[in-house]
Amino acid sequence: MQEIAFYMVDAFSDRTFGGNAAAVCELKSWLPDETLLKMAQQHNQSETAFFVPTKGGFELRWFTTQHEVNLCGHATLATAHVIFHHLEYPDARLHFDTLSGRLTVSREGEWLTLDFPAGETQAQTPPPEMLAALGVSDYLAARKGRAWLIELASREAVEAVRPTISAMTPGEHKVTITARGTGDYDFVSRFFSPGEAVWEDPVTGSAHTMLIPYWSEKLGKTTMLARQVSARGGDIRCELRGDRVLMSGQAVSYLKGQIYLR
Repeated sequence: MQEIAFYMVDAFSDRTFGGNAAAVCELKSWLPDETLLKMAQQHNQSETAFFVPTKGGFELRWFTTQHEVNLCGHATLATAHVIFHHLEYPDARLHFDTLSGRLTVSREGEWLTLDFPAGETQAQTPPPEMLAALGVSDYLAARKGRAWLIELASREAVEAVRPTISAMTPGEHKVTITARGTGDYDFVSRFFSPGEAVWEDPVTGSAHTMLIPYWSEKLGKTTMLARQVSARGGDIRCELRGDRVLMSGQAVSYLKGQIYLR
């Protein structure tokens, strides 16, 4: 029987039940992909992160309940939280080797900062079926990158969207809707990906790799504060630095235990 350390972490939040929950598993070496997927399905979270220590840092992989993905922000933040706070990693910076290249996470007090590649987008006309599924008839701009990015007129318009999830699959299902922020927030967003069995993702780092360059150009600033206005919600300190984006957030542990594989 193999025992595996297991954690549940609420990422991009300073309180339990906020932000986006991720499962994190500490492995000594890689298990078969089929086993990793079954573990992710058993955990039934939007993402399960698996990491293995290496000489230069850590290897990191992410699985939804459907398959492996090549980038996930909140599960990376959750994994860094585990390594810094539970494994007492001594340095202020750690490195992950991933399908998206080397990713760095640094810590300053309770805040962790992800250093990710900026996500490129191009102006495109969104499919009418996707807009109809979202219930969106008017929008200010639309772009396509890792996912669709649709700018709406206001925060209130973003919060009012009630998509017909079943109508978003099997067509274009990855979409972030966004608008200028209010108060301290420069911009707000929500993210949907029902094709990955994620009806609405509470806080989405990968979407912000697109949102940060987009809003940096529109607002004429490189440092911003964002809010993902899902039911759980979360704050992200954002910075555009050349072809990289920095995304800072907090995380809290919810559960620690053991997985027993036979």
